[in-house]
Amino acid sequence: MIDVPSITVDVVSDVVCPWCFIGQKRLDKAIEAVPEIAVEVHWRPYQLDPTIPPQGKDRKQYMLDKFGSEERIRQIHERIEPLGAAEGIAFDFGAIKVAPNTLDAHRVIRWAGTAGDGVQNRLVRRLFQLNFEEGANIGDHTVLVEAAREAGMDAAVVETLLPTDADRDTVMGEIGTAARMGITGVPCFLLQGKYAVMGAQDTATLADAIRQVAAAKARGELDPQPV
Repeated sequence: MIDVPSITVDVVSDVVCPWCFIGQKRLDKAIEAVPEIAVEVHWRPYQLDPTIPPQGKDRKQYMLDKFGSEERIRQIHERIEPLGAAEGIAFDFGAIKVAPNTLDAHRVIRWAGTAGDGVQNRLVRRLFQLNFEEGANIGDHTVLVEAAREAGMDAAVVETLLPTDADRDTVMGEIGTAARMGITGVPCFLLQGKYAVMGAQDTATLADAIRQVAAAKARGELDPQPV
């Protein structure tokens, strides 16, 4: 039996971060470019703005408060849209009416990590699509439950857990851990828990990083060293 090289990639991201959506697409392509390596992806939480209330804020006003003018917002969107289009993303920023608090979305993503092979990846992709391409409010529990169902989760369990505090502290603790690690922007790709690739790097850069870390692991360079 041939031993297939394998590595883990932990993606620290927020589902309202357009660069994270671009990064997700590029990571998918990078993994396709290294079929000789088994890559296991885990999604880790980060909040661009944890101060947004649970019910969210009007996105237009939120963006104006943050960036100062409609012209500045338009420039930001015009910069991102063609980069997204190149990755197959149809950004529709005008359709987004609510700037959501993403804590509950991250709780569902965490639960998806134990729901079966590929479920977490499907859920994260769906949440990106809902927010950026369909303008859905991904802070809304109904939207989250339906996304969970589409990803292959037990929607009844998600519907029962969401109104509770289940895993709220755990997710907030993970977000705090990211901050203590020095992660101040997303996406951040942590390869084999040791090497960080910051930002929505191009596909070739991500694929090369995967190859290098897999090779280092195969040589035993990532094993704990004896004291």
